[in-house]
Amino acid sequence: MTSPPGGPRPGLVRHLFGTLELIKFSHSVFALPFALSAMLVAAHGVPDLWTLFWILWCLVSARTAAMAFNRWADWDYDTFNPRTKRRSQLGTRRSTMALCILALAAFVFGSAQLNFLTLALCPVACVLILGYSLTKRFTAYTHAVLGLALAAAPMGAWAATTGDLHSPLPWLLAAAVWCWVFGFDLIYATQDVEFDRQARLHSYPARHGVAAALRLALILHFLTWLILLAFGWLALLSLPYWVAMGLIFIALIFEHILSRSSDLARVNVAFFNMNALVGLFLVIGVGISIYWPRHPILLMNGHLLFVPTGGIH
Repeated sequence: MTSPPGGPRPGLVRHLFGTLELIKFSHSVFALPFALSAMLVAAHGVPDLWTLFWILWCLVSARTAAMAFNRWADWDYDTFNPRTKRRSQLGTRRSTMALCILALAAFVFGSAQLNFLTLALCPVACVLILGYSLTKRFTAYTHAVLGLALAAAPMGAWAATTGDLHSPLPWLLAAAVWCWVFGFDLIYATQDVEFDRQARLHSYPARHGVAAALRLALILHFLTWLILLAFGWLALLSLPYWVAMGLIFIALIFEHILSRSSDLARVNVAFFNMNALVGLFLVIGVGISIYWPRHPILLMNGHLLFVPTGGIH
């Protein structure tokens, strides 16, 4: 049977889903909640639709460019790595680079639609999101560079919403993202220790061992949680945010329990499911807190001041 005239062709559909799998589009859930949380706090709610649309545009296009470049740069390594060799069957190296260029152009265009600051910071973001893919050739701290690249997401969303970065709040969120991503990428990298050593690629687990990597990841995730507490306190977020902090703490604990298993499936659950929950709990907690009823929180010169739960910026 053939597709009806004008209908989608199965080959194109398969190619589309193959490309999405190749760049791990589902992993967009990691940076997106932190960027949306920054946007919600900066705007004291949802900003105008123009700003919201272009923030989402930039987030998706930047991540697509980063992952496409990563696949292009690591194509030869991925082909020989038992865990990743299937990726070469999902596309071609040439089409991956074409996707990277297209997504990068879309990111620059989207940055220009927001404000001068986002456009000015666009080259810095491009260096971070593309440069990470090359760091495994020369440093065991490539995981920290990945954290830095994803930490740009809440900074960019705040800059897109307010036009400045004067508040400490986006910097706190960026620090939380850096620690969080650094930690969970250490866990993810424990799957490739033997291959990295054989291929002479650098990673923290390959250099210092799995046990040391998991210990460092635990410290980094505890710091993540503490920084998020500081963010909520400074942003004057209300009860729903603190409930979310409790759930995030539980999710992080489960992540580290699962990551200590030698079972690859459990490590993947620790990496994807638990971290997806962290982001989900955060953005829901922030979102509900923004619209939580106002309440008096400060006493100044004998008068109660009513401060919105969006906080002081």
